Amino acid sequence: MNHSSHSNFYPAALQCVTSHYDDRPDPEDVSLLVIHNISLPPEQFGGKDIEAFFCGKLDKSRHPYFELIADMRVSAHCLIKRNGEVVQFVPFNHRAWHAGKSSFQGRSICNDYSIGIELEGADHIAYTNAQYASLLKLSHYIMALFPHITLARIVGHCDIAPLRKSDPGVAFDWPLFRQGLSAL
Repeated sequence: MNHSSHSNFYPAALQCVTSHYDDRPDPEDVSLLVIHNISLPPEQFGGKDIEAFFCGKLDKSRHPYFELIADMRVSAHCLIKRNGEVVQFVPFNHRAWHAGKSSFQGRSICNDYSIGIELEGADHIAYTNAQYASLLKLSHYIMALFPHITLARIVGHCDIAPLRKSDPGVAFDWPLFRQGLSAL
């Protein structure tokens, strides 16, 4: 599929440009969608700290936890805030740095062939209806753009890095999400 530049940006997203991405080894080889969660400071919501973190501009002085992570170079393709607002950091045809050491069905380096979506949240705190609504719309858009991403190839970070990661956590309602995707 030839991905025109405009299709690599979700039309409903605010764009927050980051330098924390690079070229995929094969831009046509996108076949996995990974759901994450993030909150900065941990288990606190709102503000612009996540955007600052993904853009390498996190102010270490704002919270003790930030001193530990401020120099990390990470990103995701999109973030869905608690109110359902979508922020995009990396075009879909490029590699975001979200999965870390990871493997899916025996294939490592998931960043090479996946799209990462972060939900503003924490493992044990329920996600909002607005987040599920936005996640469904965004996932549908991505699946239409990259037909190799099927229901069976939408996973949590915990599924591709089980010894390191637990997100999106027990609070994420997989049956609700999968049922919503099937209905689209």
